[in-house]
Amino acid sequence: MDLCLMIEGQEDVSWAQWVAVARACEEHGVPALFRSDHYMNLDGQHPERASLDAWGTICALAAVTTRVRLGTMVSPATFRHPSELAKLVVTADNVSGGRVELGLGAGWHEREHEAHGFPFPPTGTRMHVLEEQLEIVLGSWTEDDFNFKGRHYTLSHLDAQPKPVQRPHPPLIMGGLAGPRSAALAARFADEYNTVFPTLDDVRERRGRIAAACERAGREPLPLSIMTGVVVGADRSELRERLGRVAAKQGSDADALLREPPSGWIVGTVDEATDQLAALRDAGVKRVMCQHLVHDDLDAVALIGRELAPRVR
Repeated sequence: MDLCLMIEGQEDVSWAQWVAVARACEEHGVPALFRSDHYMNLDGQHPERASLDAWGTICALAAVTTRVRLGTMVSPATFRHPSELAKLVVTADNVSGGRVELGLGAGWHEREHEAHGFPFPPTGTRMHVLEEQLEIVLGSWTEDDFNFKGRHYTLSHLDAQPKPVQRPHPPLIMGGLAGPRSAALAARFADEYNTVFPTLDDVRERRGRIAAACERAGREPLPLSIMTGVVVGADRSELRERLGRVAAKQGSDADALLREPPSGWIVGTVDEATDQLAALRDAGVKRVMCQHLVHDDLDAVALIGRELAPRVR
């Protein structure tokens, strides 16, 4: 199992902080840094919290890092035309020398779409858009004369150059709760399936549904990853202090978080977190995107990379 870092970019992460987090990942052996792809704070309570564009950030980080992999969890298909998205990812892949991954989803936060003027059609339509985007992105990456005519997009004789550095293409991650449509699309297009804040039972059930969809599609089961909150301390005192910072960010209570963490979170000392992660690993999880809510706490990045990750790798 690999441990990666996941930063909620819509929570007022400045460019200087992005650079610091990425360099901390490289310094402490965290292999990948993922970020959300949102344009505004999602709880509606903090409109002052800024958000830099996800792919603009990744392209810039690609130029100032050398080892850490970079990606989105996940980019909404509703934000960008698929040709634009494919070109952004290829640009980051070329700048980085082949270190990017694309997480792609249907989009879900209605208020964000309304505020920025992005269309927000019904769920069924968004899933159709996602399916067409997946086919177009992969086609533009891998084909020299790509044609597509769908319900939402039409492309004629596209030879998108340059191609990605990574061959056959950058890893493509899909995610969700492994419902029938999501599982079928992942089995058809994805290289990895990600699910969020799962319990152990959730992991087993969703992994089974993805494996069944892959079997129907005639391919091996996809690797399963999860994204969940991770708060770890070297000892109980440090854990309590770190939970206090998370609680202040959320407007909650540190003692309550310690007593009853949100469902699926990894919370504890290094020893306790190791046991929780080992159970997930034994259930079939290949990597964990550790949601790091206090993004300027670089000591936590060091603890994850140097102490926790080697125990579950």
